[in-house]
Amino acid sequence: MWDRIREKLSILADAAKYDVSCSSSGGNRKNTNKGLGDSSASGICHTYTEDGRCVSLLKILLTNHCIYDCAFCVSRKSNDVKRAAFTVDEVVDLTMSFYRRNYIEGLFLSSGIFKNADYTMERLVRIAKKLRLEHKFNGYIHLKTIPGASEELLTEAGLYADRMSINLEMPTENGLKLLAPEKSHDEVKKPLGFIKNSIIAFKDEKKLIKSTPKFVPAGQSTQMVIGATPETDMEIMYSADQYYRSFDLKRVYYSGFIPISYDTRMPQIGSQPPLLRENRLYQTDWLMRFYGFNVREILNENNPHLDVDIDPKLSWALRNPDLFPVDINTADYYMILRVPGIGVGSAQKIVQARKFGRLRSDQLRKMGIAYNRAKHFIRCADSVIQLTNPEPHQVKAQILQDSNSKYLKTPQNQLSLFS
Repeated sequence: MWDRIREKLSILADAAKYDVSCSSSGGNRKNTNKGLGDSSASGICHTYTEDGRCVSLLKILLTNHCIYDCAFCVSRKSNDVKRAAFTVDEVVDLTMSFYRRNYIEGLFLSSGIFKNADYTMERLVRIAKKLRLEHKFNGYIHLKTIPGASEELLTEAGLYADRMSINLEMPTENGLKLLAPEKSHDEVKKPLGFIKNSIIAFKDEKKLIKSTPKFVPAGQSTQMVIGATPETDMEIMYSADQYYRSFDLKRVYYSGFIPISYDTRMPQIGSQPPLLRENRLYQTDWLMRFYGFNVREILNENNPHLDVDIDPKLSWALRNPDLFPVDINTADYYMILRVPGIGVGSAQKIVQARKFGRLRSDQLRKMGIAYNRAKHFIRCADSVIQLTNPEPHQVKAQILQDSNSKYLKTPQNQLSLFS
């Protein structure tokens, strides 16, 4: 029996590794009634595999059987792979056993779709419900939303899960139709909208009735596969921006496509995942969410692709030389945030510290900014006055000469199919 469970675990954990939307940020479920786990007390302890995938949770599929034949998916029905399926009790027992051994702090549960959406979603809900009610498990639970599942099942899932997510798959409708003609983005938008409205409704009800239960307290997220279809970086990030604004998503995840089959519509087997591009997209996402950038400032018709050799914040600064140098002692917080080499924490320190006197370069270095990069874009109390500023291409060359990016050491050949 245990040999069979181990075999299932090997198959279904391996199939789950392609889903990267397993962040646990935002969970605050407290331990009550002497239950097990506490996602608010210590959070989730993350570990990473050598390819950068997060494996901090018990991250598995309920099954890798699937009624769909999406060309990019390892679990598609036409793929010749070993198939397996857990029972509800097996997932519950595995989660509790792994937690008691201190292997995990929570559960990330997704699934291929077998029979139909409700049949699959009902089993995911039963697992979460059994963990919460029968085993008093208060650790983190992330459930996948199954497109097409009923609103009743989604509501019940939201009462037991900390976070829910549904994969957008491809950034654009055209890309999705190319590789998964049976699916559409409308099937994703409907449950995203329902969960969003339900979160708002439960929060409003809790203001009146304190006993109202939490509903998806860590919010919802989505994931896009990058590099399987020929979208530009602009199309990818405009799509992400739309979903952030329309559905209050906590995160959009960008997963570099790993070729798994011979298909003329996609990059060939042996092509490397676009890790640098994935990194640049995450950097852009970060600028949108924490640095006050509008996506159209970074990517537009004149600049539809992110630079390979420099990060998007530096790229934007070099395209807008008229806004620099920024006087660290007088500029507002949001302009300081836009200086390459200055992060959120450093910008906050600068604004607080200058209340006590004008800041000099040695003080800025102590605040943790990347001074060798920032110095080209700022002026402080001891800056030497220059009659002319260097050209953007000169600044870029100097910064590249001083930097040493690990990403540029890796050949980036995956998108050759679309060039």
